Order: sequence, then C-alpha cells, then structure tokens
Amino acid sequence: MPGVKRDYRGNKRDLPVRDVPRNQYTSMFEGFRDELDKHHDRREKIVKVSRDVTALSKKIIFSLQRVRKLNQPIPANITKENEERLVDIKALLSTIVEDVSGIRRHRYNLMCLEEFVEAVSFAHYLEHQELITPQKTQEWLGDVNVPFTPADYIYGVFDLTGEMMRFATTVTALTGAIPTGITEDKQDDEDAMKVDEPSNANDVPPRNILSDLQDVSSMLQLIQLSDRTYKKKKDVMIEQVRKVERVGYGVTVRGNERPKGWMPDMNEDYGGGNHDDDGALE
Repeated sequence: MPGVKRDYRGNKRDLPVRDVPRNQYTSMFEGFRDELDKHHDRREKIVKVSRDVTALSKKIIFSLQRVRKLNQPIPANITKENEERLVDIKALLSTIVEDVSGIRRHRYNLMCLEEFVEAVSFAHYLEHQELITPQKTQEWLGDVNVPFTPADYIYGVFDLTGEMMRFATTVTALTGAIPTGITEDKQDDEDAMKVDEPSNANDVPPRNILSDLQDVSSMLQLIQLSDRTYKKKKDVMIEQVRKVERVGYGVTVRGNERPKGWMPDMNEDYGGGNHDDDGALE
C-alpha cells in the first residue's frame, strides 16, 4: 500500500490520476515508489517518537539531579515520577517496534536511546554506585523489543559522565564534601571526605564519585575509534573529569579556608603543562 502524500502544511493531498503508458518495467518502479513512500512515513513516525522519548528521558535526568546522596535508595517521590515517565517511554517505543525490527534497526537513527541509556545509567549509579550493564539497560524496557546497539550504550555512558559531573559539583557546593557512597554501617557525616581507619583488614572504605568518574573515563578512553562522534564525546568527557578533580582538590587542600558553598572557578587554568593527551591530572 503506497504512503500518504501530504502538502507542505501536512494535510493529506490527493494526487490526480494520470493516464501514463505502461510497459514491462512499470510495475517494478511502482513497487520502488511504494517502498520509498513507506520508508519516509516510517522515518517521520520514528523521528516523532524519538523526540518525545528524548524529552521524557531528560525529565528523568532532571529529577535525578535533585538527589543528594550516593549509593542510597532514590527518594520515593522521585521514583514515582520517573516510573510514570518510564511507562510513557515504553508506550511510545512500542509503537515503532515493527518499524525498527531486523535490519531496519540500523537503517533509522534512534538518538533517543542514547538519552535513555544516560537516564537509566544515572539512576542505577545513584542507587547502587556502579555502572549499569548493557543487559540490565535492556531490561528497563521490559517487553518492548527495541534492541540497543553497542553505540547506543557506549555513547550513553559517555553522556553519563556529564551528569556525574553536575551531581558532584552541586552536592559538593551544598555539603562541602565530594559525594561518597554511604555504607550500611556508616551514618551520614558532616565531612564525607574523612574516612575512618578500617576496623579490620576486610573493611573497604567507600568510594567517592571522583574515583568512579576517573575509572569510567579510563575505560572509555581504551576504546580507540576513528568515529568523529567518539572523539568529540571523549574530549568533552576528559574536560568534565578535570572539573571534578579541581573541585575535589580545592575542597581537600583548602576546604577549611573557604566558606560553605564555595566552588572554584571551573574555567581557571591550573597549569601543570599540556593535558591534551591525558584525561587525568597527575
């Protein structure tokens, strides 16, 4: 069945019937025409769904930025809001399952999945202080069979580092300490940067977000791709790691000299030579 023809306003347009001479190739080219019409209709539908899913994913991220503790259950009010948005995302993606099945998954660009990976990986990190796996990412969609590609996952994790940077700077400005995971046997402390000596050899001090961010950055930089998107995202990620490092160093070295809520100038050049080849300050 051929696609629907529309004018520039989006209104359905009925084409006049033309008396065109037919030959042995006419039916073949009519098939090409119908397939192209269906392709453009599918692409328009996918673009609209992708735009809506991206907007909902961003709202999930914005709500998660209201969280103030790491490695703790997300507040119930935020969880409820995000569950409702997740239901809407599943409903939207379920309408294009057939359109992106099989080889069509690589034919149409679903940029919304990168944003979705960023949202669910940020939620998973805040609650568990660990990087979500591709398998668990897929589980967030439940029965909606829209598979994630490796690029969706990798580039979504790249974007996750930006949310980790924003979370780190916000919480540090409010509390005066780099966000640190809270273990079950450790209550909230005024200064989360101060870790008591382990009571025994098996005790492991909780990690802070700076260490996690450096680990994720190091792993992503091991992937060597010639893709322009990869290079751009890598450069942005490296700068984000440096910003959190500057925040951490400023709080640790001179934190007692500064009023609560003070933050260093993110654009300040801290010297130390050229860092273009390295994502971490020595």
